[in-house]
Amino acid sequence: MDKSELELTADLAHIDLKEAEYETLGRAVEQMIEYFSRMNEVDVSGLEPTTHALILRNRLRPDVPAEDNLADTLLENAPELEDRFIVIPNVL
Repeated sequence: MDKSELELTADLAHIDLKEAEYETLGRAVEQMIEYFSRMNEVDVSGLEPTTHALILRNRLRPDVPAEDNLADTLLENAPELEDRFIVIPNVL
């Protein structure tokens, strides 16, 4: 990646780079592009798509409806109610 491309990218990202940083960043970008080129050479035709390499099972609990009415239990603990609303002191 040449300096003009780095300047344009830094400008679009609203990043102020010093002159010495362009050379360092240029080498880093070239190295990343080389790594990406190597990744394109890997045969992945037999692999299934995945969103994460380490997910072995679903971490969510089953979505099972509960018979308990949690709202009634919470309202029983409120210090003051008006209909089914909790009364709080005026703030303003």
